[in-house]
Order: sequence, then structure tokens, then C-alpha cells
Amino acid sequence: MKHFLRVLTQFFVFLYCKCLWRTLKFVVRKVTGRCELQRICYNNKPGARRTLKIESSLKFSKSELLQSAVSVHPDAVEKTIDDIMALKKINPDTNPQLGISLQACLYQIVGYRNLVLEVEKLRRESYDCENAEHEEMLLKLWKTLRPETPLTGRISKQWCEIGFQGSDPKTDFRGMGLLGLQNLLYFAEHDKAAAMQVLHDSLQPKHRTISQDTASKMSKAEWEKKKFDKAIGYSFAIVGINITDLAYALLVSGALKTHLYNVAPEMPSLAHFQQTFCYLMQEFHKFWIEEDPSDIMEFNRVRAKFHKRVLKQLKNADMTLCPHFAASDLHLVNL
Repeated sequence: MKHFLRVLTQFFVFLYCKCLWRTLKFVVRKVTGRCELQRICYNNKPGARRTLKIESSLKFSKSELLQSAVSVHPDAVEKTIDDIMALKKINPDTNPQLGISLQACLYQIVGYRNLVLEVEKLRRESYDCENAEHEEMLLKLWKTLRPETPLTGRISKQWCEIGFQGSDPKTDFRGMGLLGLQNLLYFAEHDKAAAMQVLHDSLQPKHRTISQDTASKMSKAEWEKKKFDKAIGYSFAIVGINITDLAYALLVSGALKTHLYNVAPEMPSLAHFQQTFCYLMQEFHKFWIEEDPSDIMEFNRVRAKFHKRVLKQLKNADMTLCPHFAASDLHLVNL
């Protein structure tokens, strides 16, 4: 009985809120002379703040045209904007900026959806050692990270030098498929200095620098233990694949919308996702040093904590994860 009353109460609260919201929207439109889409565009600067509100307004609209707008093909965006303007009885001649703003938002929305599909396709594509393109990418990864060390053979323990688990890297790509390899190669090629530094530090780890105040609070036994304990490194390639999984989770959950809507002027592309991966790799590396784990078994704890920190950052609608990405071209990232 209590459960029934609770459900009934929730139903009436929902009904009340929904009706009240519709009424408020109607009143505000009559007072301001602007529909909700106009108010969002005029009251919010370009980027995630505007696009997220436009996306929400379209999704929860009672109009089928507006609801379907978020899933149109990119080629149909311009026509969809014309249809929306006609539905809302907005004159494009007297409101020229509105059409431009809505079009930019809609390109971001449908672009994000298409990016999720593209990334998912790469993730589902298994590494195939019989595929010449796959093999070429893998060998290019070695040559980029170890330019002065020839690979003795396709199957070799040398792969462990760049962080693979065994003599054949193909087994390490099972979780993230070709996406993991493409991300690692993008990092190595487009932000080579950072990739080389992260690889070097992962092989020759150092403890985080302890401040004088912190050192003074440590007991002599703790200080001696810290001084002689070996810092813990990690497997570069394996962690790269793991961070690919983290970036993928952020993308699929929608958490990356904040970042991508702020950096992509129109449609987010695979390059934007890969640049985000590069940033996450560098930030995780710094975070690993800050956490100064006692052994590699703490990896999952450190990763989970890092994930929470990134999610918290992305709750800020003005957040961009990599505003100064060194390898970004101006046509890819709106700095």
C-alpha cells in the first residue's frame, strides 16, 4: 500500500511539474516574444552551455520535428533548421543570427552522435595480424617510440619495452580493438615529445617531490623507508589501452559533451577524441606520480580516482580538457 501511494504521489508531482513547466514556457514566450530556443541562443555564449541546453530543449519538446532534429543526418541539418524556424514562426530575415547559432549547435549534436558510432566501430574491430594495414600501424608505433632500436622480429620480447605484456601485442588489443592501437599511434606521432617522456618515466619512475613541510612531519622511519623504496612504474602500452577505455566510457556516457562542444566549432571528429586521449594520458601520468602508489596492484584504485576527478571537471559547462594541445591544428580545435 505504501509503495502504491508513493508511486501515485510521484506521478502527480511529475504531472504537476510538467504542466507547470509548459505553462511557464507559454507565459515567458508571451512576455518576451521569444521561444525557448531563441532565449537559449541569446542568453548563452557559444559552446557547451548553449548546445547542451538546445539539445535538452529539442529532446524533451512535444514536437516530433524538434525531437527528431537531434538524430538527423549531417546533410539534413540546414533543412532541419529551416523547418524549425518555420514551425516556430521565426522570420530568418529579422533573426539571421538565430539560424546560424542553431545550425552550429545541431552540427555539434549530430556530430557527437556520429563520433560515438565511429569510435564504437573501431573498438569492435579486432586486431588482425593478417591485415597489412593493422600490421603497418603496429610497426609504425614501434619505429616512432623506438626510432634507434630495430625490431628483431614481429614476435619479440622487445614489445615489452614499450609496455606490452608479451611478445605479441595483438593479444593486448582484445578489450579496445583497433581503437587502442590508433590512439597509441596518434599520441606517438602527433605529440611525440610528450609520448616519449611518458614512456621514459614509465620505465624509470620517480617518487613525487616531497615538500619540506611534508618531510618535516614524517617520522625518521617513514623518511628512510620512502628514501629507499623504489618508485612504481607501469606498462606504457597497456595503460594507454586502459586510458582508451576510460576515454571511451566518457564519450559513450555523454560526459565528454562538455569538452567537445567547447572545442569543436561544429562537428566533433575522431581527431578531437584522439587529442582528448593524449591529454588524458599525460594527466594520468602526472596523477600516477602524485599518488605515488606502493605497487602496481594499486592501479585500479588510482584509475578510479582519476576517473572521478575528470568527471568532476566535466560538470563545469565551460570546461575544456586540453585547451593548449600542442599538436592541434586550428581547424580541428577551437582554441
